[in-house]
Amino acid sequence: MVKTLETIMRELLLKNLFGLKALTEGPMEECSLEGINTSFLVLLSGKEHPFYRKAYSVFQKAKEGELKEFVDFYEQAAEIIKKETEEALNKNRRFQEKVATLSKWLSKDLSCVSTRKAIEKIWELFFPEGTGIYEHREEMIQALRQKRKVRVTQLNHNPIRMPDREILFTSNILLTLPSPEIDIKKLPLAHTLKDRIYEVLNEEQLYWYDHPVQIGVEPEKNEIIYGLRGLSEALRFEKKQGTVEKDATLCCLLSVSVTHKGLQSMAREYIEGELNRVGGIEGLDIYVFTEADTERIIEEIINPASEKYMGTETGEQMREVFGVDGEYGRHYSFLKAVAALWQVFVNPALKGTFKIDLDQVFPQQELFRYTRQSALEHLKTPLWGAYGVDSKGVPIELGMIAGALVNQKDIDRSLFTPDVPFPEKEIKADEVLFFSTLPQALSTEAEMMSRYNTAELDGRNSCIQRVHVTGGTTGILIDSLRKYRPFTPTFIGRAEDQAYIMSILYEGDRHLRYLHKDGLIMRHDKEAFAEEAIKAAKVGKIVGDYLRIIWFSYYARALPWSTEEIKEFLNPFTGCFISPIPFTIAYLRLSLKVARLFEEGSQAEATELLNTGKRRLGTVADKLLKEPDFVFSRYNKEKDLWNLFYNILDSIEKALSRSDPFAEKLQDRFERLIRECRVNRELH
Repeated sequence: MVKTLETIMRELLLKNLFGLKALTEGPMEECSLEGINTSFLVLLSGKEHPFYRKAYSVFQKAKEGELKEFVDFYEQAAEIIKKETEEALNKNRRFQEKVATLSKWLSKDLSCVSTRKAIEKIWELFFPEGTGIYEHREEMIQALRQKRKVRVTQLNHNPIRMPDREILFTSNILLTLPSPEIDIKKLPLAHTLKDRIYEVLNEEQLYWYDHPVQIGVEPEKNEIIYGLRGLSEALRFEKKQGTVEKDATLCCLLSVSVTHKGLQSMAREYIEGELNRVGGIEGLDIYVFTEADTERIIEEIINPASEKYMGTETGEQMREVFGVDGEYGRHYSFLKAVAALWQVFVNPALKGTFKIDLDQVFPQQELFRYTRQSALEHLKTPLWGAYGVDSKGVPIELGMIAGALVNQKDIDRSLFTPDVPFPEKEIKADEVLFFSTLPQALSTEAEMMSRYNTAELDGRNSCIQRVHVTGGTTGILIDSLRKYRPFTPTFIGRAEDQAYIMSILYEGDRHLRYLHKDGLIMRHDKEAFAEEAIKAAKVGKIVGDYLRIIWFSYYARALPWSTEEIKEFLNPFTGCFISPIPFTIAYLRLSLKVARLFEEGSQAEATELLNTGKRRLGTVADKLLKEPDFVFSRYNKEKDLWNLFYNILDSIEKALSRSDPFAEKLQDRFERLIRECRVNRELH
């Protein structure tokens, strides 16, 4: 770290502004994970810290023992922090000024300064998006609504009219191994499945997800069953309301992402078995796509069509972007792009796709009580696909749609209860540097809770565009999809929904944007049935949040627009993950969180967090050190591949319109393939 930032770190530690007693006492004498972690923070404070020599000694001793890999990790972190902060100081005058201001302020006697004021001062450097929210909450909510306001110039003349026929519903299944507490021999699964599970137990975990379904979980706690039953019940309500015909079905396409490679081959068999176990799901035509199925689409459809109509072979390259395993960004892009395939090959009347998460359901009774519209009626709004002008006078197209969430425990208060309330807890440790829950609560209130019930926001001449969206309750019109071709890069592991729009943020004469549909709210029920899965995935989610800062920051720099302009548009919540010092923030958050867990006596969680952080942050650091232009080259390559994908589809569609035999053969192949992917065949 450069001198001034060393001074800042030293003052933060010595004045105990992180609120951790252990950091004021210095590292432990013996070589332990806690001692190594504390020593890292002290060493970042420079040689003038009174415990510097002690921390240095701990590192040297640990290098000779079994904890050497943790010292190596933190030494690499210190080098990256030094280089990154030097570059930020040299290239970013605003950052330079903030460093100088905070350093000067910390040198004063702060004994009479309130904790809240001190934290706000620290945030001005490390987390500027959080400043002012506590003191000016209502003003900032109104200011953000004005920023997101859209003047509608033309409603969609051809909106969704028959949602059951014109919308493809999609969702992603995240699948992992059984809980360690379960006896695999006693699971109600076929013997062949059990044998394959035993084989996978020895595999290395490749991907981490928020709360994946653990094979063997009881049906009442199985997110797959829960979400599909919820969608089925929502359709039953629509039939009673007369929104759809009595024999209507919803087409529901599921992708399956797995944490271990060996689970790929057994995923659909397991899912179909669980659906059969509960007697099937009424009213849904369900298709399950694994990585193997997406590879078949490339081999049997995309590659031959590319050679025939484009004169080029896509081969292995298309597999890099078109698939369902891997980080969240990969399946998210697939679940949008597959709707275009469906429109070309299966249902030309298809107009849009809408993604739900399987831990969410449409609370139809409450929707109708509060909004006088059912879920499918909300999707028929002519605002979806409307043209408008944003608050800066820029023409936009509202070709995407976003709803909101309410937690199950809060819905009795009101359907319009924010799922992320303003935090009131004590801020300490890592949150002193970065506290994303605060701008998340602000944008939840300002964007997601906006209602069209005033002259200023009437839902016809004016509305709100969304930046802060969730993975479920989002959709896109297929015309907009094929015109703008947005995607989430495959390296994005969290907030894939918010990264989606970034790929085409300022493209075209009219920019593609999300419509906020007021009242389109799903009930979030994850805590009611997925408690064990959430607990098991807790550490992976925390580290994923650290990586989000790195990937979003590098992604913003790689895009063909000004990073400052991108960040300003995405602020406060999505933009807070774009930082001039992303690795610095990530490493400090990890170390401070680990220190807090050790101080609170959560030894096992602290150890797991440091182990997982070391592995995943270290992997990303090695990747970006080896390939500094990785994100830039990756974004451009993936953009070219998605453009090729949609160009191929356009060519197939034109060929089908003239009854081209080759295109009709491709169509037959696709229909045969999806028949093999279909489950839940018995019930309608």
